Amino acid sequence: MHMLKDPRLVRQLAYVNGKWIAGHEGRDEAVIDPASEETIGRCTQLDASQIEHAIDSAQAALPAWRVLSVDARGVILGRWHDLLLENKEDLARLMTLEQGKPLDEARGEIDYAASFIRWFAEEARRAYGETIPSHIRDAQLGSVREPIGVAALITPWNFPCAMITRKAAAALAVGCTVLVKPAGETPFSALALAELAERAGFPAGVFNVITGEPEMVSQVLCASDKVKALSFTGSTRVGRLLLQQAAATVKKCSMELGGNAPFIVLPDMDVEQAAQAAIDAKFQTTGQDCLAANRIFVHRSLYEPFLAAFARRMGELTVGNGLVRGVNQGPLINAKAVAKAQELVDDAVTKGARLLVGDQSQAPGRNFFMPTLLADVTADMRVYREENFAPVAGVMAWDDLEQLIAQANDTEYGLAAYVYGHDMRPVWRLLRGLEFGMVSVNSVKMTGPPVPFGGVKQSGLGREGSRHGLDEYSQIKYYCLGGLPSASGS
Repeated sequence: MHMLKDPRLVRQLAYVNGKWIAGHEGRDEAVIDPASEETIGRCTQLDASQIEHAIDSAQAALPAWRVLSVDARGVILGRWHDLLLENKEDLARLMTLEQGKPLDEARGEIDYAASFIRWFAEEARRAYGETIPSHIRDAQLGSVREPIGVAALITPWNFPCAMITRKAAAALAVGCTVLVKPAGETPFSALALAELAERAGFPAGVFNVITGEPEMVSQVLCASDKVKALSFTGSTRVGRLLLQQAAATVKKCSMELGGNAPFIVLPDMDVEQAAQAAIDAKFQTTGQDCLAANRIFVHRSLYEPFLAAFARRMGELTVGNGLVRGVNQGPLINAKAVAKAQELVDDAVTKGARLLVGDQSQAPGRNFFMPTLLADVTADMRVYREENFAPVAGVMAWDDLEQLIAQANDTEYGLAAYVYGHDMRPVWRLLRGLEFGMVSVNSVKMTGPPVPFGGVKQSGLGREGSRHGLDEYSQIKYYCLGGLPSASGS
């Protein structure tokens, strides 16, 4: 932590009602650098009564925050945005230390995180209501959009800053107060955001970061009738459990869950260009990304040349500590993730896949997994069925377009898909036929503040980003003003 220019950004206590608080029992948990396996700090663990206090604080702060003008809220959000960018280098280093991603990727995430704050500070000005042509004599009808109330935000470790701001900026801009529960692996990024939020001038209780045992925290949040909205990014398995828990209090839930993205290469695509795009789509965040290409489908006419180009480009990837210049593949989050990756590879090889790249004896540490290429993957392999969240690429050949669409859709997930080709007839057929919430054609980059990010099927509910991102934290109030003269004055 001594590597930071501003050591005040390193906070090991929770942030509730404008104060830094420790757990009642003095409990804390070590935060581990996955690259070095060294403890970089310890984070306090709140108990259930303290989580309840945080909910009460957010509820108490709500009336004053929601009646502020959208411009006044926007000024504070604007200061928060600027502070993120001013402290980008420290925030990026902190992220790399606790999450492991290469420093350049971490810097990019801080820019990405800040962009959502600016977007929603501006977009909240367009949270319009409607005027409804009246069917009732002597009445005027319409609607207004209002903040839903206290919002609980449960965020993951793979994007420990951007997943907070994508949710919190929307909720705060529209007039909600928030409780952020970061992943236990990466609490320091969230707490640094809280430090900057305090400097930006958020009133006490408006922005809170709570740390504690995940199951207990989620149960308290879901059981509270004061928490009106729940937003979660994480696994489909946990998302299902949260939906069950939140049902008792009928919360508005938005879920950004798992993915099993197909990457489709059409026969008219340049092999080298397709291989590089597939590298970028697969190995972003060292494969620990819900948008990562999980199943790569290549037309049979290009199959072997593609494998050769892909393998060659994989050889250019550099694995190591994310703080080292030139490294573009960091560690996995922990040893459990490494073990799962190896299980997926072993299962595939046992069932007939060719292991073309992936010598794990070259891994520079216990939490590292060398980029791996599996050819001839089939539907009975775990690497095909599961979101692998690892630098493991599974490639298979295809012949018939309709069969390809059926294969790509043969998954419970429906988050993102990639299509590479130039003939618009198959491109359009894929664009409409793929059962995924987001389809990107000839571009790996598809996200950003204006984008309605989200999936279908068991990849989630609702959308984040874009104007639709405000929907998750607001509700429509209809009004009927009776006893008024009609527009004609009669």
